[in-house]
Amino acid sequence: MAQALQNISLMSPGFRGINTEDSPIAQDTAFAEIADNAVIDKEGRLASRKGNSVLTTNKTALGTDYIHNIHEFYDSAGNEVIFSTGNNKILTGTTTLTDATPGSYTITANDWKIVTFNDKAYFFQRGFDPLVYDNSNGLRTFTVANGGATNATFKAHEAIAAFGRLFIAGNASNDTIIYWSDLLDGNAFSGGSSGNIDVAKVWPNGFDKIVALAAHNGLLVVFGEQNIIIYSGADSPASMALSDTIPGVGCVDRKTVKAVGNDLFFLSQDGLRSLGRSIQEKSLPINDLSRNVKQDLIATIAAKTSPLTSVYSPENYFFLIGFPDSNLIYCFDLRGVLENGSYRVTKWPGVNFKSFARDRNGDVYIGSTSGIGTYTGSTDAGSGFIFRYSSPGLTFGDPSKIKFLKKIRPTIIGGSNTNLFLKWGYDFALTSNVATYQSSSGTPAFYGETEYTVGEFTIGEVINRKSINTTGYGNVVTVGFETEINGNSISIQDFNVLALLGRTL
Repeated sequence: MAQALQNISLMSPGFRGINTEDSPIAQDTAFAEIADNAVIDKEGRLASRKGNSVLTTNKTALGTDYIHNIHEFYDSAGNEVIFSTGNNKILTGTTTLTDATPGSYTITANDWKIVTFNDKAYFFQRGFDPLVYDNSNGLRTFTVANGGATNATFKAHEAIAAFGRLFIAGNASNDTIIYWSDLLDGNAFSGGSSGNIDVAKVWPNGFDKIVALAAHNGLLVVFGEQNIIIYSGADSPASMALSDTIPGVGCVDRKTVKAVGNDLFFLSQDGLRSLGRSIQEKSLPINDLSRNVKQDLIATIAAKTSPLTSVYSPENYFFLIGFPDSNLIYCFDLRGVLENGSYRVTKWPGVNFKSFARDRNGDVYIGSTSGIGTYTGSTDAGSGFIFRYSSPGLTFGDPSKIKFLKKIRPTIIGGSNTNLFLKWGYDFALTSNVATYQSSSGTPAFYGETEYTVGEFTIGEVINRKSINTTGYGNVVTVGFETEINGNSISIQDFNVLALLGRTL
């Protein structure tokens, strides 16, 4: 009597994101071993990310460098300027990048912190005379704006605008003193109600250095490399008091600190953290926001050689952390946490995304060697990119039995005349079997855009269903999918995997 085929139905495969921490044969099949250049779409499907639609047509001022920082300045009169930095210059504009660096001002590094405060934009970088911009006077050095030399102690690396002042830290000779400006005057760090505090004696685990500052729920948060200090009463900083300390948790880069809803996210030495959770748990928690890719992320952090970048986009429901030196983005989906307290995560490898910024309209700017672009469309600067998925190991409930894979029936949404590559392999082999087929052609018809007798009425998505005959055998089965995204987005609806189960080995 013929044996019945066994079926595993992968509904919305990969919608839980990557899991590189648990055993691949013990995972929920909704996880993915690989989810490259992917996001979780609004239907809960693993889908291709959007691309980088480049706005810049003249990048002469940028040369061969890339955009290191992007900042949208917008004042109370409605004046708007998009600032960026690169090629040791301060640039303005998006379509044409214009060098706005003050005359005779020499820049030798591009790791600026730019903040908007009281209708001015302020630029800080360790060892450099700070810059200030307003619509009336343009971009000037502090020396020029203040009519005299700038004290070297104020050539800081970190800056935030909070509680009616600028707070700065990290000059060439000291990483433990926080300075604050006079009330509503970001140019004045001496006189008036300006002042400073040295936090060197209050680190809970001995000496540390200030990496980042943040304001959260009326508190001034001081991130060190290995510790966090929290002050209350920062609206009157001369009398603010130590409120809390968190030992053993620090921040690796000031540009990873972002307000996310009512919380504050930051990248620590062992993964993505939230301030609210760190305060509640007081120490290294068992769960963290990047639990499912923890070791991979730690290794990537340890290998970094240049400043990081990050952006929170509520419109896209994600938090991105970028590693420009390795052309890698970690994408955390924020629609909800998994059972272990972590977020779903995918990776965007091989990307030329070097910096991010979200403007007041919700658009995400991308800085690259091409200039400035926006997160939209389905190409990167006019070129395609690879969308890739691989399942965890499938055992059909019994890893000891041989599986003779017979068919794979994927349902792929989107694409038009696109080559789709279906892959399968056995026992974690590095090579896979591949079947190639082409997605449906044509553009789906939409109500109101064509006649019912000419174009078929659809919901606007091309649906590709295919039954692929497969070969080979092994104890553990892995299935995957790959395609180039070049003008058409694609998502994976489901995989039906059918196999015969043989004898036990």
